[in-house]
Amino acid sequence: MKFLLDTHLLLWWLSGSRSLSKTGRRLIANPDHAIFVSAVTLWEIRLKESLGELDLPVDFEERLNGEAFEPLPLTAAHVHNIAGLPWHHRDPFDRMLVAQARAERMRLLTADEQLAAYGDAVMVAK
Repeated sequence: MKFLLDTHLLLWWLSGSRSLSKTGRRLIANPDHAIFVSAVTLWEIRLKESLGELDLPVDFEERLNGEAFEPLPLTAAHVHNIAGLPWHHRDPFDRMLVAQARAERMRLLTADEQLAAYGDAVMVAK
């Protein structure tokens, strides 16, 4: 199965946070799953860091690069896919991740229950 990590799940995974559910941890650690990290997620992280809303560990990039995650670039097809996306959620980063997951036929793995309104493109890890 292919999963796209929501921003908070990526941060929780890299920091070993207990906020990441056992289900989320099990899905990410499963070697049979392809785990993707979007350029959108990295954009959100670096934007929040620059605004002083997020403190990243000094070795953030090193930790990220030490994982076997697949990078997912943002493409024009992903951007066009967002036009038909219902307004269940207002956060532009989350909406773009849903659009990417739908376009790439993968599931966005998140802890945000509001995103479940997007159906099969989203899996809420509780």
